[in-house]
Amino acid sequence: MTVIHAITAFCWVVTVGWAVRMDMGLWGMPGTMGMSFGAFLIMWTLMMAAMMLSSVAPLATLYERTVTSHRGPRLTALATGYLLAWGVTGIVAFVVAGVFGDMAADRTNLAQWVAVLCFIAAGLYQLTPLKMRCLDHCRSPLGHLIHYIGFRGPLRDIRAGVHHGLFCLGCCWALMLLMVAFGVMNMAAMVGLALVIAIEKHWRHGEKFARLVGFVAVVWAVAIIFDPSVAPGLDPDAVMDMEMDMDNNMDMDDNMDMDGTKNGD
Repeated sequence: MTVIHAITAFCWVVTVGWAVRMDMGLWGMPGTMGMSFGAFLIMWTLMMAAMMLSSVAPLATLYERTVTSHRGPRLTALATGYLLAWGVTGIVAFVVAGVFGDMAADRTNLAQWVAVLCFIAAGLYQLTPLKMRCLDHCRSPLGHLIHYIGFRGPLRDIRAGVHHGLFCLGCCWALMLLMVAFGVMNMAAMVGLALVIAIEKHWRHGEKFARLVGFVAVVWAVAIIFDPSVAPGLDPDAVMDMEMDMDNNMDMDDNMDMDGTKNGD
């Protein structure tokens, strides 16, 4: 447990530091923020680790009791497998964020309605039996622990982490879709969604809370119709602001280079 909490804290620190370094502010930026695929994938995996690793705590607590030796490395392998399942979603997130960013810049009306549909889809999914089944697994993984104990070989802990991560992905994928709609590296959205996920999985009324979140998402979709800025990842004004900031930064860099050249002369 200490290992998992330490990794979680480290990922939060690195993610916040990355956002500050890129001058993203509290609300982040739309699209892929000009990142390369590799940089985006690293950033996305760090975000998922910060937001989701604490959700593996119930399983890790039970799993730790079955590990009689090399607890640190084996629990680290469990967390690695869990993050691997979530990290792969960064490929999809990169494509979706890029499409959303281009859409917000070029087809503003369509972007607004896509944001509405994203929130409606997320809200309705929160009410489905599949959501509740995956949430039940994450909340009470004891039955699956017996299955994991039967795993053999050097990759058994990673396999257990991946399997559990896929259930958590089934539970939370719609909420992560909102992360893209809110704007990647939107720190306010990250904290808010991390709290939602933690409450769903750890509070005794988590299933009722999950349904409440579904209704809130649908209400949020209605709010986007009247004010697109509440979905910054698909807000054309946010895209324009980001492009202006990037242009200003490039101009500043060019001016600094010119000043440096003059001084050298």
